[in-house]
Amino acid sequence: MGETIPIAIPRKGRPLESVLDRLANRLGIGDLADDISSTLRHEKALTKGSLSSDHDVYHRLATYSTVENPTEPEYTLFRDDRAGKPRRIVFDSVTIPLEGVESVPDGTSIQLVGREEPFRALRTHEFALGFDSADLVLEEVVELRPEPLQRIADVNARIDPTDTDVRVVTGLGDTVYHTLMATPDATPPSESVDREFLEKYAGPLCIVPRYERLVQAVLGTDILDGIDFVYPDSTVEEEAAIADTGAGVYLTVTGSTAREHGLLLGEQLFPSETVLMENTAETDATVDAVRSLLADGETETELAIGR
Repeated sequence: MGETIPIAIPRKGRPLESVLDRLANRLGIGDLADDISSTLRHEKALTKGSLSSDHDVYHRLATYSTVENPTEPEYTLFRDDRAGKPRRIVFDSVTIPLEGVESVPDGTSIQLVGREEPFRALRTHEFALGFDSADLVLEEVVELRPEPLQRIADVNARIDPTDTDVRVVTGLGDTVYHTLMATPDATPPSESVDREFLEKYAGPLCIVPRYERLVQAVLGTDILDGIDFVYPDSTVEEEAAIADTGAGVYLTVTGSTAREHGLLLGEQLFPSETVLMENTAETDATVDAVRSLLADGETETELAIGR
């Protein structure tokens, strides 16, 4: 009987789909990945009210999770943050045998285990490997310095080894950007909305509260002299709050909502992306082999400046 390596992964959303895409490409589990993704998209639509079902959430959960072996996916319930706090079905676990994979010992399997915050599960030594947003690493454990962060390698260099044994291995490329944006009134004529703009800017900068430390880490503390963070009211759309403030930082994919609020899209300050992580205190030869399998052939993702 071989070893089963548990891997913490997100329970839902874009990060989970990115993990499933990576595993489908590495391990040839496209059908399993598609099954999990389609189930969760369907359940999300039911939670949002854009679809309806004749069966309640408990009946659907029982149907999904009546499985004959651990190689079939199981699901669990999560209290969603939408109005009314509805119950939502999210991913729980599945075991994937790595049969015929030469780079790992015979009989090795991985068990994907859903967690609300996989990074914190690695920090508490529950897992040796996991996937989570790079944002959470920057929000919690990187050291703040005057100079900005530029690459994933810089993130690891700024983690105090006495604080955590978790390190970032590689990014998955599912990148959206924390983007600097401002109103035309806040932007001097002929100037770009970029870091140089921030160096001259003095006043409020609107950000989501949880990203305060992240923004400080990636921009560097020097550039923030004369800048005061303000936060959007929970009842106001983030882009609307930035438009009222004059300048801010928020996640963008297309930037269409920001433009609808009259904002100029500026520099893509840093990427928000799912990353593979390891707890270096919990690794052994089999974990190392699995990590290499999941990360093999990937180019290190940069926290890019000036894109």
